Amino acid sequence: MQSPEPLLCIVGQTSAAAKVILRILQGCNSLQRLHKIHAHVITTGLQHHPAISSKLLHFCAISVSGCLSYAQLLFHRLQNPLTQDWNSIIRGFSDSPSPLSAIFYYNAMVSAASDSRPDTFTFSFVLKACERVKAQSKCKEVHGFVIRCGYKRDVVVCTNLIRSYAGNGLIWDARKVFDGMLERDLVSWNSMISCYSQAGFHHEALKIYNMMKNENVGLDGFTLVSLLSSCAHLGALNIGVQMHKIAREKGFVESVFVGNALIDMYAKCGNLDAALIVFDRMQKRDVLTWNSMIVGYGVHGRGDEAIYFFRQMINAGVQPNSITFIGLLCGCSHQGLVEEGVKYFYNMSSKFNIKPGIKHYGCLVDLFGRAGKLENALEVIRTSPTHEDPVLWRTLLGSCKIHKNVHIGEIAMRNLVQLGASNAGDCILLATIYIGVNNADGVARMRKMIKSRGIKTTPGWSWIEVGDQVHKFVVNDKSHPDTDEVHHKLREIIHGATLLGYVEEESPLITVPGFNNEEGCLGTSSCHSEKLAIAFGIARTTEGTCLRIVKNLRVCRDCHSFTKFVSKAFSREIIVRDRVRFHHFKEGSCSCKDYW
Repeated sequence: MQSPEPLLCIVGQTSAAAKVILRILQGCNSLQRLHKIHAHVITTGLQHHPAISSKLLHFCAISVSGCLSYAQLLFHRLQNPLTQDWNSIIRGFSDSPSPLSAIFYYNAMVSAASDSRPDTFTFSFVLKACERVKAQSKCKEVHGFVIRCGYKRDVVVCTNLIRSYAGNGLIWDARKVFDGMLERDLVSWNSMISCYSQAGFHHEALKIYNMMKNENVGLDGFTLVSLLSSCAHLGALNIGVQMHKIAREKGFVESVFVGNALIDMYAKCGNLDAALIVFDRMQKRDVLTWNSMIVGYGVHGRGDEAIYFFRQMINAGVQPNSITFIGLLCGCSHQGLVEEGVKYFYNMSSKFNIKPGIKHYGCLVDLFGRAGKLENALEVIRTSPTHEDPVLWRTLLGSCKIHKNVHIGEIAMRNLVQLGASNAGDCILLATIYIGVNNADGVARMRKMIKSRGIKTTPGWSWIEVGDQVHKFVVNDKSHPDTDEVHHKLREIIHGATLLGYVEEESPLITVPGFNNEEGCLGTSSCHSEKLAIAFGIARTTEGTCLRIVKNLRVCRDCHSFTKFVSKAFSREIIVRDRVRFHHFKEGSCSCKDYW
């Protein structure tokens, strides 16, 4: 029988060798080096050492220098994978281009006959995979297993459940998880705010922030970026200014992400001067910083300034991207800079190797269309690789309305019908063109199309911020708590505007059921949503206060005329952000110079 001393010596030597290999693995920074270490592990007989196997697997699955296929090879040679081994392979695939594989490995783990059970990390990684592959049912299944395994109070797991549900469009399920948490950290609050903001529930995002304040939870840069995004979408400048103050007090303005969010917020709330101040004070800028300024000037119809910032961007050595050119083309379109817009469209691919997308072609169609070059706009659509996209034909139809071009308008409508994409707004646009040229038969055809197909219109709504609250009005709205006051004030405002020469436009199509769409201005327009918002704003703010309104549709011609007269009659600056651009009304004129 062999004496115990040599055995102890061998064990000691093995343990020492394992420690050396683990130390070497700690400093491994390339797959080539890992291959050499792995070969050494095999020659020394340590390939089944649990710590070494786990370390090799972790590097291959997680490291940027790793290799998932090699990780799979290592994993499937493990005799009894530990929980940390499952976590490594699940995490690796959850971050990879093949997140579905993470779910497959999770399924294998929970069905394996071993002592390895999912933990906080397992659930977090598989929930991320569920979010990425949009696996709603799997997300709910994992949630059930989380509860059965006793992790329903785990802050990390619940936070990842919130993200996974939200990523699958199940916002209210995410909120249920959030409300059920007995303990929440800052990441949990940020996740819920971010989920609401990204899903377009901006009012709810701000409400969560108010709850957060009431529970004395501090915020960080991530909180600010999400809140500023919601303020930008709502046009909530006053709340955004409060966020800016907090950012300064806590030193977050040095962050390029917060700076970019501030620029975007100010630009989308109609205050380009404040956006420029933030821009000038930023020590570090990236492509998003420049894009925020270029797009901001573009949607305000200030194409010259958008071009100026683009040139400054190039001089600063920052490479533009597709968003940059959307801002440029938008600015050129709204200012009528046709030659410049065409030049930048073709420079995209020739100078910057950026392939134009549907939005760029849409901008080019709009550029020609607004300028009355409808044949050029039609040729752009017919020769574009996206000629079957209804957005292009609808853009052309809108331009035909401006220039009362029946022939090309009918071509645009015919293509929309063939694509199965025609809606009530399209019928209204073409009907308006027919009205402009006194074509009663054409109007009758549009009326018949809407009736026979049961096409519904998109209801118009407008937001207005008064104090630190955002109020919403819809067309013909009588649901607002102060509706009597609003309608009484609106009658007073209409009277004041009429004294200065305002004449309300009406349409012969008011008899068509459902024609309450604002954009086409078909039907009485006295109760369009922005008129109600303006009435509320004038009633609830002091004289001289600027009114800022956000609208989901394009401003109709009557409301545009009305707002010009109101700005003069009541000495108010009124800034309206519609679906397409900004309109700054002041002293009876608009910044668009009626080129819209």
